[in-house]
Amino acid sequence: MKNTAFFVIAFFISGIMTGQPAINYLLKAKALSESGKTELSIELLSEAITNTPDSRLFIERAEAKLIKGEYSGAISDFSAANNLTRFSGEYGLSKIYAIKGDAATSLYHLEMHMKSPFKKSEKEIMLDHSFRIIENRSEWRQFWKKEWYTVLEQKISEIEYYLSVSKNDEAVEILSELKRDYPGDNTVIYAGALINLSSGMFSEVIRSVSGLLDSEPENEKYLRILAKAQTGMSNPAGASVTYTKLIGLEIPDARLLILRAECYRKTGETDKALADIEKFLDIYPEDKEALSIAGKTEASSGDNLKALEFFSKNLELHPSDPECYIDRANSYFVSKSWAWAIRDYSMSLDLNPDNYDIWLNKGIALLNMGKVEDACHDFRTALSLGNKRATDYISRHCIK
Repeated sequence: MKNTAFFVIAFFISGIMTGQPAINYLLKAKALSESGKTELSIELLSEAITNTPDSRLFIERAEAKLIKGEYSGAISDFSAANNLTRFSGEYGLSKIYAIKGDAATSLYHLEMHMKSPFKKSEKEIMLDHSFRIIENRSEWRQFWKKEWYTVLEQKISEIEYYLSVSKNDEAVEILSELKRDYPGDNTVIYAGALINLSSGMFSEVIRSVSGLLDSEPENEKYLRILAKAQTGMSNPAGASVTYTKLIGLEIPDARLLILRAECYRKTGETDKALADIEKFLDIYPEDKEALSIAGKTEASSGDNLKALEFFSKNLELHPSDPECYIDRANSYFVSKSWAWAIRDYSMSLDLNPDNYDIWLNKGIALLNMGKVEDACHDFRTALSLGNKRATDYISRHCIK
């Protein structure tokens, strides 16, 4: 077992040389922890800390140790993070002491956290299971009698909640109050951008967020909403630039690579897209979305055989997902391998029989194989499900 662990760690370390950014270690370690390989994550982070001491690495290792119940080691790592970046480990320390049932010490560290730039939202703290043991204690109730959040912060949280449950009118009503009470406030402008994004008013989002970024060019929230609006405006080139800025901030979110890769794929920058996908798959080798985008990107570049490799691997990993069958079927369709396309389209329809586009595509493939009667059945099914394009095929091939 130890030999196996050694070789796995050696594999991960092989792509990370001394002196490289901590983010490279951090992303790989997070992936290991998420897949249940906590011990390997700890070993990787220990190697990383030796080469690149960084508060984020200590926090990630502390979280991994917390999962294993190694509380003393986790306390040591959260404290080390505090020494490198003030207050960065306070929330973690609060969690550990809560788990240990020490309400007084937990709330001491939580107070330090609430007064820091790392302050989490009330919702996030309340939903954190780490505090279950002490949440019925008098000390916990007394702690929350204090107003830890400003009125503005509370109202923004309400807006975010209403948007999450598609109650835009209620969100707009709160925004009107905030505009009256806090005219010109950047947080209020951001809240308005959130509402506009939810309403599909992408140009308004871009206008307002661009102004915010003039004063805070590295604000993660502003950049994320800008990228979403640019994508909504069918501007993948602009979105790719925004995602590049986010990646440059070393945000520990590997999915930014996938989002940028999809932008590059749409702009025809195949090499760049594949480079991002390769980096992501090195971290999450079995990710369905990444394998799908990889296949589509290869297909766009004209390498249909390589595309089929990615699609087939996705099907091996996710045999019950209709979209994985559709990806491979579409690749067969483009290469005019009609029988193979029909087989995969049929498998996808077994899993999701209401997809009218797939009924149409299968019908077209059958038509190309000379199976007119079967094709007409599929065209009529597509039309009955709402695919208006099927009308043309029916009128040309199915009406005698």
